[in-house]
Amino acid sequence: MSHKQPCILVVDDEPNNVFLLEELLISEGYNILSANSGAEAIKLIAKSQPDLILLDVMMPQMSGFEVCDRLRQSSKFQTTPIIFLTALDDEESKLKGLELMGDDYITKPFNSRLLLAKVANILQLNQIRSQATESETRQQSNEQSNLQLLAALKINKNLSEKFRLFVPEQFLERIAAKGVDSIQLGDAVEEELTVLFCDIRGFTAIAESQNARDTFKWLNSFFKEMSGCISENKGFIDKFLGDAIMAVFDKNECHSLNAIKAAVMMLESLQKFNANIHTYNLREPVKIGIGIHTGIGVIGTLGSEKRMDSTVIGDVVNTASRLESLTKTYGCSIIASESVISEIEKCRSNCQKQESGENQFRSINQEEYSDTQLQNNNLSSEQIYYRWIDKVTLRGKQIPVNIYELLGTKNRIIEAQKIVTLSIFNKGIKGWQVDKFAAALEYFQQVLKRNSMDNIASLYVERCREKLGLVPMEKNEVNLADPNF
Repeated sequence: MSHKQPCILVVDDEPNNVFLLEELLISEGYNILSANSGAEAIKLIAKSQPDLILLDVMMPQMSGFEVCDRLRQSSKFQTTPIIFLTALDDEESKLKGLELMGDDYITKPFNSRLLLAKVANILQLNQIRSQATESETRQQSNEQSNLQLLAALKINKNLSEKFRLFVPEQFLERIAAKGVDSIQLGDAVEEELTVLFCDIRGFTAIAESQNARDTFKWLNSFFKEMSGCISENKGFIDKFLGDAIMAVFDKNECHSLNAIKAAVMMLESLQKFNANIHTYNLREPVKIGIGIHTGIGVIGTLGSEKRMDSTVIGDVVNTASRLESLTKTYGCSIIASESVISEIEKCRSNCQKQESGENQFRSINQEEYSDTQLQNNNLSSEQIYYRWIDKVTLRGKQIPVNIYELLGTKNRIIEAQKIVTLSIFNKGIKGWQVDKFAAALEYFQQVLKRNSMDNIASLYVERCREKLGLVPMEKNEVNLADPNF
């Protein structure tokens, strides 16, 4: 039972009866309220909400049965225990008391011990019922809360998953380490990374030649193909810029290699995409240019308190964009900066040293260690084909930089004919760099005999002829930069 003493309301129009009951119940430690009429009892019950009512039946104006009926009609007092205490001893009165949902019916004169026993029993049973009801209600409430929590978690998970479609996981790791709610304007991390810019050639003309819905359809298919290549090589999309993609590679020390492998895969996927251009109402195959640069960038949030965006800023972004634009000038697909090539060669050298050490370790411990126990990332055997094409001062910059054309990797060749003539081309470049223009011209002409579509070789033929004071070749004699680039 509760430590709080139950409150019992005694209702009887006879003061002597009220006094007798009060004395009896107070001696048992109960708190007592009393009323001399049914109307008074109704008002008192509404204010005090007693734990038990001892209710006389025969009272003027409002009988005990009427009081009970009024109480049972109220949801608030439907379960309040009521014991009828009356001189009516007939079966019909007892039956009516039960019909009105009275808890007991005791006739006068009553046995005090019996009355106290019934009072105690009913109060205890009522408390047990109340506790059971509270427990059930609490359980239902907990179950409801758990269901609501699970629903909220599911909604939150769905929102988080949708949120990650707009803000890559790599951004969230930096700007929302403690959850999405922790994102603040200006959160930023500075680090070395590689940025890849990809742009569609002649997009304006394509968009003018078809309706916007068709353009939207093939652009999404194109971006889907390109995104797969980027994510497969541990990169992520920073943003889509209409007809362009800006991707970031920051995983491990050789993120420049990841960017190059992604770029080569993108051109390979583009061939598959172009095989189905008729389904997108495209008249010509889609062509792209890609620029890649490695440098220091800042990953963070930019904007205002009301509208912010996650992004990467820094010279590394601007340089990659400038390199992409140069693919139009040189008539090629992928241009990488010297820092990209340097990073690849440095990683290759480190891996070769690591392999050498591991091979020596295996040799010393041949019986203890098998070949499967010591493995490397095989970067030293990752063949990257590229060639130096020029030293240029990028727009907006003052210091000239070396730029390289990417031709493919061991598993994905994108410029097979250029790889075949690579050694001859490099001899021509070496002659050009040491001012041996006649020898360089001969080498570049050899390249063009084998591959008349080599725009860069054509460019150097013209440059060498200019240096030698020779008459420029007719346009039909050399293949100048493809006007579609």
